[in-house]
Amino acid sequence: MITEIAQIEVKPGTERDFEAAVAKAKAVFGRSKGFHGFELHKSIEKPQRYRLMVKWATLENHTVDFRGSENFAEWRALVGAYFAAPPEVEHTETVVATA
Repeated sequence: MITEIAQIEVKPGTERDFEAAVAKAKAVFGRSKGFHGFELHKSIEKPQRYRLMVKWATLENHTVDFRGSENFAEWRALVGAYFAAPPEVEHTETVVATA
């Protein structure tokens, strides 16, 4: 299991619309191979900054299967207009956990 972490900066004043668009994207992600859930976190100090945490079975499920799919195009159509800049994306694996 890997976690995709996308830091997303949205245009000022679009926060609620962006959050609603991400909520609509649940179905898009749900149809994707290897998808195991996501969370959207909003910065308290910088309210236009979000971190989208997506769980994938494998790195390739994100980088190949999802990114090369119609699901990715649909995701970008839902949220892309709110981006102030391209998201910064990295992938992590859990090495220590409390649960």
